[in-house]
Parts: sequence; structure tokens; C-alpha cells
Amino acid sequence: MPSADPQRSDFFWPSYVDLMTSLFVVMLVLFVFSFKLFKDREEGLRKANTELKAKAEELEQITRIREALRRLEGNYFRYDPQNERYELRVDVQFRAGRDEIQSQYQQTLLQAGRLLQQRLRSIRTDLPVRYLVIVEGMAARYPQGDPRNRIEEQIAYQLSYRRALNLLNLWKNNGLNFGQDRNIELIIGGSGFFGTGRYSGRREDDNKRFLIQVIPKVGKMQTATVKSPK
Repeated sequence: MPSADPQRSDFFWPSYVDLMTSLFVVMLVLFVFSFKLFKDREEGLRKANTELKAKAEELEQITRIREALRRLEGNYFRYDPQNERYELRVDVQFRAGRDEIQSQYQQTLLQAGRLLQQRLRSIRTDLPVRYLVIVEGMAARYPQGDPRNRIEEQIAYQLSYRRALNLLNLWKNNGLNFGQDRNIELIIGGSGFFGTGRYSGRREDDNKRFLIQVIPKVGKMQTATVKSPK
């Protein structure tokens, strides 16, 4: 029986070792690459979880603030859940085509403004919260079919805006200046013959009114609590 060729044996083992070394290097590279992918995905998931947690906390705080604002409801304000806004309960009646607030309504409107400012100031929060307060004036249409409804649309916008402006001036002239509150931004506007939640039919004349919208704007936060006034 012929003996094994020592040269072939000497050639096989080094080649085998080289092959195993190459496989080990490949597996090591794959392991490092897989580990890096895992860490990158883990970091991405961690950031996403942090962002989702922050948004959930922000939503929770906004919900609490809105619940605290519900204390506005009473003699001067009522909440419209369908349109998510407040409406002044003060039954202000304007003369047709006029924007002056008659004297019999002024004191009640002042009390409503003071209540609004008091409620916004009384909400305690560690968050960087600002309140966007929108005072919207409205106007009533003429009877159905009256051509003045089409002709005077632009005039109605201006009229309803002036009504809201006069309410703001009434507050300012009596020491109720929302601009002094750094966390309150007050905007006035007029919706004319349009806008959501309008009365129709026999109640069309009731659209001569004011709407109040309070929108909390919450900045970045860590952990905070909101206390509603007792």
C-alpha cells in the first residue's frame, strides 16, 4: 500500500486554516455589521419612544388645561362642544348696521372680560403655555332673498370686525388690557355673514354676537403638572 504524500498533507492543513480564518473574519464582520444595525435601530426606537411620550404628555396637559377652562361656563360664557369654542351669553343687541356697544351691555361685558382674564391667570402650570384668545364679531343677514346679502358681504365683514374691536376697546378703556399678560395673545376678527355655528331661520338676528375661542399653545416640556383653580 502506497504511503501518503507528505507534500499534499503539508499543503492541505495550511489551506484549511486559511479557509477557517477567512470564514471567521467574514462571520466577525457580519456580527459587527448586525450589531451596528441593531444599535442604530435601538437608538431610533428610543428616540421615537421619547417623542411619542413627550407628545402624549403634551396632549394630556392640553386636555387638563381645557378642562380647567371649562370653569368659564356660567353666567357669562357657554361652551359649544360641537365647534369647541365659547360663546358670550351676554345678549348684546346691535342696531342694524351699527357697531357701537350700547351702554346697557357694557358693564356685563366688562365682567365677562374680567372673568376670562382671571380664569386664564388662575391656571397653574410649569409648562411654557401661551393662550391664543380669539374674539370674533358676527353679523346677521338680511331676510332671505334680500339682494343686500350679496351686495354687502364685504361691508358685513368690516362691521363684525368693528364690533369685536369695540369690545376690545371697551375692555382696554376700563383697565382690562390682555396685552399686559405675557402668556395671553388676543386676536380680534369678524366673520360677517359667515362662520360655523350660525343661527338660521327665525334666529338669524341672534347672530349679532361675540364668539370667544381660547386655544392653549404648549411648548416643549419634560415633566409638569397643571392645577385647576379650586
